[in-house]
Order: sequence, then C-alpha cells, then structure tokens
Amino acid sequence: MALAPVTPSLSRAELRQVFEKSPDESGAGPGGAGELVGMEVETAALDPATGAAVPYEGPFGVRALLEHLAAERPGAVPRYDRAALVAVRLPEGGTVSLEHGGAVEFSSPPCSDVTELAEVTDRALRRLAAAARRFGFALVPGGQYPFTAPEEVRWVPHSRTPLMRRHFESLGKPGAGGVQVMSLALSTQVSLDFTSFDDLREKLRVQAAASTPAAALFVNAPLEGGRPCGQLSRRMDYLSRTDPARTGVVPMMLREDVDVEMFIDWALNLPMIHRAAPDGGRRAAPRVPFGTLLRQGFGDGSRPRLADWRAHLSQVFSDVRLRETLELRAVDGPPFSALGSVPAFWTGLSYHPPARAAAWELLRDIGPDEHRAALRDIACRGLDAEIAGRPVREIAAELLRLSEAGLRARVAAGAERHEAVRFLAPLHEIAESGVTFAHRTLDQLRAAPTTFPARHIARHRIR
Repeated sequence: MALAPVTPSLSRAELRQVFEKSPDESGAGPGGAGELVGMEVETAALDPATGAAVPYEGPFGVRALLEHLAAERPGAVPRYDRAALVAVRLPEGGTVSLEHGGAVEFSSPPCSDVTELAEVTDRALRRLAAAARRFGFALVPGGQYPFTAPEEVRWVPHSRTPLMRRHFESLGKPGAGGVQVMSLALSTQVSLDFTSFDDLREKLRVQAAASTPAAALFVNAPLEGGRPCGQLSRRMDYLSRTDPARTGVVPMMLREDVDVEMFIDWALNLPMIHRAAPDGGRRAAPRVPFGTLLRQGFGDGSRPRLADWRAHLSQVFSDVRLRETLELRAVDGPPFSALGSVPAFWTGLSYHPPARAAAWELLRDIGPDEHRAALRDIACRGLDAEIAGRPVREIAAELLRLSEAGLRARVAAGAERHEAVRFLAPLHEIAESGVTFAHRTLDQLRAAPTTFPARHIARHRIR
C-alpha cells in the first residue's frame, strides 16, 4: 500500500492568497473612500394572507420566480445545483439566490458608500418583490420565518442540504439548532473591506467583539409557527445551539494580536462538511480537519485545491466570516424600512480608525465565555440583557454613538453622503426607548391576533 502523501497539496502562501489583495483592490487605505461595502438581504417568501411558506416547486413557487428573472432580463445568468435552479446572476450586478428553507436572498454588488448601497439594494428588492407578486407571494425581510414551524419547512433541493443536516445532527446536543438555522433563520449581512493585514487585525477584533452587544439592537425573531416563542430572537437562540466550533464569536478573533495566520491555523483544524462533486453538486467530505485533507487527500486519489479551501471557508458560520472580505453575520434582519441601518452601523464603526479604537477599548476585556452567555441572554431579553456584568443597553448605545461619529467623519472626508447618518435613526429610537423590532411585533400580535398574519405581511413586505 502506498504511503499517504506528506507534502500538503496547498502551500501556506496559497492558503494566504485568499486574503491578499492587489494594490488596485485594496482601497485608499484604512478609513479611505476606496473601502467598499456590500450587503445580503434574506427575505421570507410568504403567502400574503396566511403567512405560509412558499414551496420551491410549482407554477407559483420560488423556482418559478427564478425562471422568470432568468428569462426576463437579457444577460441574466441562471445557476444550477445539479438539475435544480437555485440562483440567478443579474445583468446589472448582484445575485438572487435561494436558501435551504426557501428564503429568497439578494446579494448586492460592492458599492462605494452606504447611501449608494442602500439605493442599489432598495431598487433591486422592489423589482424583485414586484416579480414575486406576479406569482402571488410576498417577500418579507426579518430575523426568521414568522409563521412556519420547523416541521413545516419547504426545503429547496440543494445538494448540500442533506449533507449539512447530517453534519449538525451528528453533533448531538451542540448541533441541535443547526437545522432550524438552515431552514428558518433570516439575516441581513454586510461585507466590508480590509486594506492590509494590520488593518484586518484592527477591524476583525472590533467586529467580533461588537457583534454580541450590537445584536441586541436588532432582535427581530419573536415568533415561530405564528406564535410567540418566548424569546425576542429565536434565530439567536438557535445559533447559540449550533456547532459552537464554527458559529458565534470565535475566541481567537477576540485576541489583541489576532492575525491571518492564526485564522488559517484555526480553519485548518475544522473539518470540511462538503466538497464539489463531478456532477455539479456537492458531496460529503471526510470528517477530518482540513489540514489532514491537505496532507492525506480525500481518500479517492485527489487532494484539496484552492477552490476547496475557499469552499471550506464558506462553511464557517461565525459572527464575522473572513475571506476576501469581512462578512458581518451576527444580527437579525430588520424590517424593510430599516435595512440601511445594518451597513450604516458596521461601516461607521469599522471604517473610521478612531471609532474602531474607541470600540476596542470598550470591549477588549470581554472573553469568549461571556460572549456566549450574553448571546443566550440577549436572545431572551434583548437590550435588558447583560454581558460580563455590564448592561448590554449601555454598551450598544455607546457603539451606536461611535458608529455615528465614524459615519460623520467619513461624510466630512467625502467618503460618504450626508444621507448615510439618517440610516441609524431606527437604532437610536431602539436604544433610547428599549423597544426593539421584536417588541413591536409582539405588541401588534396581541392587539389583534386573528388578523395578525395578513396585517404583519402587509406592514413589512417589500413593495
């Protein structure tokens, strides 16, 4: 029997290549106008009268929506997972794709500033919602499918779906929330640039440390199956019980001296979940650390290449996901009217060095265990929770103040338009009143429960 190869199939330099940028990609320097911003908005596809989730198949399903987009737009590019249509690349930039449980996601192209991003995303979402109305359903952003119980999920036929379900189920109790996150959770995510590895260190540690208290400003998932679930964010509750090795706040990211080499070492110790299959789908990867795969191969005569490394990094679901960009994933999706608050908050906090430094001083002493405990507390109590014995509401309010200061400084430097600061208004209202998006939903449910689904959808759908 031949000995397993001992030379890794990818060198350290090749692994690091994913995070390196050429000078023309790297922007104008920390806090400069060259730093771009993008976002991804996940929306629930719902029957506007009952709130029932829309299926994949059928003449009025989410596949029909994608088929319409692909046929209607010259230059649109459909994307398939084996025979299943799962995404459409739009000719004007951006992508519409389907999540495991049928959520319709819009991923924006990168934009030069928050206001441009808000305009591009608003235009794309309104056009997408108009197309969805042709098929009789509504698109509703938020933190979770509000009227669907776990047993009622309408799964999209992604080839990776059964592989991920088996992965979470194999973990037992530590993976208990994984299937529900896959199928029911919604979020609005932001992608930001880093301009050097030193810049990456400063941004990564602040974003990781801020993710937990910031999430309290956005809690927006108090319902499951149309009923109060006893929490302000069922999504955060599920995430707190989903594969702790690759979700939440990664302890290494909270270190003062965090760097890309530490991140590579951490990722090499994680098992890969799935890899590309010859038929265009996905297949299970051996349940060993990725570093072992580099040395020993997949067991079929092949060893990982750069595309496998990139795919492996996409199988990390932490609050901050590091690849070519920094992807902020911690917060529940807000209502449509407040979507701009997510990129505005993270841009102001991340792209202005003084705001970043002040936020790190505020948060640097909070450890991983305290973040995990706070995550569970915030899922239940929102801004009334505590982190490391400190009121979350006070910390979140200070982060919001720093974010606004960062945005105003960028406006003064010509890197943002004046409108950017206005996107923070919904968060200021929440921080001052303590009444979150989730509280408002529960109040509206209690006011008229029998007509609530239709009223909720009418109020929050994209038009």
